[in-house]
Amino acid sequence: MKVCFETFGCRLNRAEALAEEAQYLARGWERTESHADAQLVVVRGCSVTARAQRDCEHLIDHIRRKYPTKRVIVTGCLPSADKGYFLKGVGSSRVSLGSTRVNVNSSSTLKDPNPTLKDPNPTLKDPNSTLKGPIPTRTARAYLKVQDGCASRCAFCIVPQFRGSSRSVAWDEVLDTSKRFIDAGYHEIVVTGCNLAQYNADGRRLPELVDALASLSPDCRIRLSSVEPGPVALDVVPAMAQHANVCRFLHIPVQTGSARILAAMRRPYSVHQVDELIHAATKAMPNLGLGCDMMTGFPDETDNDQLATLGFLRRHPFTKAHVFPYSERPGTVAAALPGVVPKPVRSARAHEIANLMDEKRTLYAKRFRGHDVEVVVEDEKSIAGWTSEYLWCRVGEEKPGAFAFGRNGRKLKRKDLVRIRVKESDGHMLTGDPV
Repeated sequence: MKVCFETFGCRLNRAEALAEEAQYLARGWERTESHADAQLVVVRGCSVTARAQRDCEHLIDHIRRKYPTKRVIVTGCLPSADKGYFLKGVGSSRVSLGSTRVNVNSSSTLKDPNPTLKDPNPTLKDPNSTLKGPIPTRTARAYLKVQDGCASRCAFCIVPQFRGSSRSVAWDEVLDTSKRFIDAGYHEIVVTGCNLAQYNADGRRLPELVDALASLSPDCRIRLSSVEPGPVALDVVPAMAQHANVCRFLHIPVQTGSARILAAMRRPYSVHQVDELIHAATKAMPNLGLGCDMMTGFPDETDNDQLATLGFLRRHPFTKAHVFPYSERPGTVAAALPGVVPKPVRSARAHEIANLMDEKRTLYAKRFRGHDVEVVVEDEKSIAGWTSEYLWCRVGEEKPGAFAFGRNGRKLKRKDLVRIRVKESDGHMLTGDPV
């Protein structure tokens, strides 16, 4: 039987989706990209913003309208976010709700295409774990889930209500899975969690984990998905700097450069702590790629707060930003706050920040002309992938096939780590020749 997977949201969702996919395939299911060919569609939904949730629900509605007898399993944050949608909007008379998954069966007026169709792994206590059973091997980079949930309660965030308090995967299990990823031929492991800075396995925190993972193999890069500013992040910096195979990219979920708005958001750090972290990181790793999340239009945000954020971004060497307008989430503190910012203003401020960051990222890419970078091959046709600093790099456009062989004469494949000498940069993208 065939199963189709649809995944929305963050890297944590992607890690969980890939782990679940591996479990299906190990039990004899065949993966397909087609809803029409699949006997089962697994949708891993996201509800971090209203737009993300709406996109997920639109896809589910589309599948149910076009294939009314199709079995759909919805996992991730979405089932907990809007149970009413599944009880009413989907119209199912047989709905099983849980904190991380919901089985959406066909309506009582429709026949199930396969009444014996079962969840291929009903006995696992944690169906989202990447650390049990078979490991995913399809992607160019491995996604390693080491933590879930969050102990913080930020004013705008609904995620702790879906994922609960912070929980860490056992130390030995993390290392064992990482070794299996390396044995499977991966040359980059992306370490992910709901809040990586809260990783704590029997007193061993994220800095110790970075050191342990980087020590497993010099030929496998370790990439941190996102690290919240604070004492743990400061301790992560030397752990990154002392290992050449830890990716030179640090993503910080800053949210705003306004001290006033940051306090209103109830974030567990100050602008000064962010400044301190960036100074330490760029001093230890001078050519570091530096990413951030930026939210615009939080309640009571003024033009002066926007100017503070723009000034914050200009004075620091950020190279990448995920910019998004604030989205009200029912059930959060922020949803009831006064001073609602009009949506067009939120969007205009986000656009202004995005333009600034586009300029900064373009200038950053130019630095690499004439220098060597290492890329994990994701696109075999053009030999392209992400550099350690999180810039997209590919071989020149002339004849990519001519460069499809490494130094040992073996044809380069997905997952391979290749060194490229950068010749040009076009916006954010680098081009060059393998060396």
